[in-house]
Amino acid sequence: MSDDQLSYLSATEAAALVRDGSLSAVELVTNALERIEEVNPTLNCFCFTYPSDAIEQARAAERALAAGEEVGPLHGVPIAIKDLTPTQGKTTTFGSHAYRDWVPEFDALVVQNLCAAGAIMVGKTTTPEFAFSSLTDSPLWGITRNPWNPEHTPGGSSGGSAAAVAAGCVPLAEGSDAGGSVRIPASHSGCVGMKPSSGRIPFEFLPTQFDYMCCHGPLSRTVADAALFLKLCQGPDERDLNSLAPALAIDVPPPSDVRGLRLALSIDLGYYRVDPDVAANTRTAADALAQAGAEIEPVELGWSRALNDAWLAYWGVFQATHFGQHLERWRDLMHPSVVAAMEEARAMSAVDLMKTETIYTDAWNALRPILERCDALLCPTESIPAPPVDYDELGSMGDTDDGRHLGMDMTMQFNALKLPALSVPSGFSSQGLPTGLQIVGRRFDDVTVLRIGAALEEAHPWRQHRPSL
Repeated sequence: MSDDQLSYLSATEAAALVRDGSLSAVELVTNALERIEEVNPTLNCFCFTYPSDAIEQARAAERALAAGEEVGPLHGVPIAIKDLTPTQGKTTTFGSHAYRDWVPEFDALVVQNLCAAGAIMVGKTTTPEFAFSSLTDSPLWGITRNPWNPEHTPGGSSGGSAAAVAAGCVPLAEGSDAGGSVRIPASHSGCVGMKPSSGRIPFEFLPTQFDYMCCHGPLSRTVADAALFLKLCQGPDERDLNSLAPALAIDVPPPSDVRGLRLALSIDLGYYRVDPDVAANTRTAADALAQAGAEIEPVELGWSRALNDAWLAYWGVFQATHFGQHLERWRDLMHPSVVAAMEEARAMSAVDLMKTETIYTDAWNALRPILERCDALLCPTESIPAPPVDYDELGSMGDTDDGRHLGMDMTMQFNALKLPALSVPSGFSSQGLPTGLQIVGRRFDDVTVLRIGAALEEAHPWRQHRPSL
């Protein structure tokens, strides 16, 4: 098998080859490390790699197989963990100078679960400071670039993980998503990214157990790998008060039959200005699902950018609450957008913050009857293909003269509503940049979301497309 073939195996394929002896775990991990060394000078998607540890773990994986030991479903498979997720004995910086020397004494539960399944962490992937941005550009690590065009962003905040998967460094990477941070880079980088139902995967290491926006999720090249990640990492766990019980029965690979499903379709969520290529690719994906047997129903949501403004208010308060203590010492070395968001949040009243919940409630009351008659909602993940790395994210959130919102992320609405959402590739723009379809499920129905994604993957395959690096 060539190095390129190794680089673009799925996690489930790689694990099967390792288990049956067709592929050495050492060969697989070595190839991943060599691929990282090859592309990281261009992409800057890894901030740390662990070659010695990873090779030793791969050797141990081979010894376990030789001894006939029972092994996990990711045995010997290289993975990456976002530099926002604590890893025991390995520096975790949050993309910030304030944490550049922090070495956690514990692994996050999601890391424990992946490693217990046999995965081998080869490195940590870049994130914007405190995961604040939809672009991956941090004061500590600099700009992370898109494998399809390095002049463009891979998205954020799990941009390093998405770029690593798209570039063939690892088949599976962990990300986190409070407003789209798994799905945004999945869309911009041409891979699969899932935000599970709020609480599906325990998120236990925040200082508060009363935040439901933040979710762990997979970045992968196949829906089957995303399903496996969810199956391995789901709760319940008493360390997270939000964790859901009971655990779901998740098939890997998921079934791909969508006959009889009714799928709502909104190109613009009622208020976005959507790039023509994104809109066309979204319709093409919906048509493919219709040809596979689903019924497509165009819908009007009646939503407005008040949803985005409400979420941005929450996100600023989150940043100020959990990281604002670093302003006094580190302000000059922090990203200006982070500083501005924290200061604006400190000026907000508790009453104003609480009022955002009525906006979410109104949005749910508009979507609820649609999801009562439809099994899921289809929409773009991002309103535009990946913008240039110097894109003014906050400065581009205005409206057109006819009231259309110019923001690019069509994702945070579903964190606010706690719904499962999957981004899968929908095609390419005229500039050759990936676009994504977002599949939003009913409450707690992660399984149907995966099923629809698997159907599109079967009807409209994307794995044959690879960036030219």
